[in-house]
Amino acid sequence: MKRNLLLLLVMLLCGQGLVAQEEDLLSMLGEEKTTDFATASFKTNRIINGHSIENTAAGVLDFKISHRFGPVRQGVYDMFGLDAATIRIGFDYGITDRLMIGIGRNGNEKIIDGFAKYRLLRQSSGKRNMPISLSYLIDGQIKTLKFSDAERDNKFTSRLYYTHQLLLARKFSKGLSLQLMPTLVHRNLVPTRDENNDVLAIGIGGRTKLTKRVSINLEYYYVPEGQISTDYANSLSIGFDIETGGHVFQLHFTNTNAMSYKGFITETPEDWFFKNDEGRVLSGIRFGFNVSRVFTVKKPKGLE
Repeated sequence: MKRNLLLLLVMLLCGQGLVAQEEDLLSMLGEEKTTDFATASFKTNRIINGHSIENTAAGVLDFKISHRFGPVRQGVYDMFGLDAATIRIGFDYGITDRLMIGIGRNGNEKIIDGFAKYRLLRQSSGKRNMPISLSYLIDGQIKTLKFSDAERDNKFTSRLYYTHQLLLARKFSKGLSLQLMPTLVHRNLVPTRDENNDVLAIGIGGRTKLTKRVSINLEYYYVPEGQISTDYANSLSIGFDIETGGHVFQLHFTNTNAMSYKGFITETPEDWFFKNDEGRVLSGIRFGFNVSRVFTVKKPKGLE
């Protein structure tokens, strides 16, 4: 009996020694690293007017309803701009986790737009360290509004507009994300000979969390002088994202009534504050919102 107890004690001591040696060996070699990807840099695939770095997940349909209203300066007479509403209805779909497409219809100029967005790089740390996320967006727009002069030799190509955009973003912390957006807008037909068909712009966007379900967003597009009419302004928008289950509500204030790229980048009508011909300071601020609702159309493999 004593011999058996002694043998058991020796085995336990040897086992503990082997475990300690194995732990020392693993600590010397280092644990196997995994790749951690940044997620939820923005609440949806839009910051406010333009795209964010986010993609709609594969097999998911994102139904969007967007409104832009008239200037709030009109007061109660037109309910602070609510009487002058324009609407966009759109459908975004994730083909893969890297590729998404979408189509929409704008009440403003009766524009039909379609886009494709492809994720080139994804911010990550650990085994694979990538400091930024990068996506490429191509967007096409067709203006279906009737030509103002029906007697003129109007061409279908005059209705077409194109946008190319790079989205460079970094999530600095759980509550702060920033995005840079170099953009090229091509217009087949421009209002005057003094304007460029190709317009270069640079956008900047950001998001900071206020609570678990509420964040504040900012979006600004700068167009260098000499490309568009001086009657137009740069687009500036500030708003809130509110997440409620399957919906995301984006409530914002902006100085543009357009929801197409050629509209809010090259044809924003007024600054947030400006002087009229009489020298009075007026406001070009408008209220607007986006509502997003997602539906799973096709479940990922393994979850069906």
